Amino acid sequence: MRIDIISAAPELLQGPFSASIVARALKANLAEIHIHDLREYGLGNYRQIDDYQFGGGAGMVLMAEPLDQLLTELHKNRTYDDVIYLTPDGEAWNQASANRQSLQKNLILICGHYKGIDQRIRDLWVTKEVSVGDYVLSGGEIAACILADSIIRLIPGVLNNATSALEDSFQNKLLAPPVYTRPSNFKGLEVPKVLLSGNFKEIEKWRDQKSMEITKNRRPDLLKEE
Repeated sequence: MRIDIISAAPELLQGPFSASIVARALKANLAEIHIHDLREYGLGNYRQIDDYQFGGGAGMVLMAEPLDQLLTELHKNRTYDDVIYLTPDGEAWNQASANRQSLQKNLILICGHYKGIDQRIRDLWVTKEVSVGDYVLSGGEIAACILADSIIRLIPGVLNNATSALEDSFQNKLLAPPVYTRPSNFKGLEVPKVLLSGNFKEIEKWRDQKSMEITKNRRPDLLKEE
């Protein structure tokens, strides 16, 4: 999988992809991430990428021309399955979204900045608009990291244990059950005996029950989703 990320502040994207699971996936050539500095396509001597919004109001807007030039250049080299714009008014991102996108081959993520991007880029280029939550970030870079991480970890071969991702929270619309490791007794708190029994049928039953209990208590809305 290849993910191209367009950003007005590319330096924000360096750290999150340099360690842990994503870094291992990149090193193993299971995924590619290419970060593009929008300012390289800026206009004039000052590489302008933003301007005041028509109609007045506070906040700058990322201009159409630099984004259009960069998107045109990227599309010369390959076909993209989706061009995703990270925006508060987009569709809520969830585990099902990550599952679907992990099956794609080429993606573009556009990071918004300031008041966002010129609407005409959304009309001409964007195929999907995504929000990572009901709050506003300073830019789309953090959201892009969330999408990339949640997608790449699902690619076969990225996780050491292929079943690990299938047991994550939200995969079956339930939250994950509690997990324990050694020691079996810590400050008087003991690991549930069923987990030490070796009876895998009973262990799975216990985990399913706990997942349902936790979901009912903490995220009952998940059980109402179709």
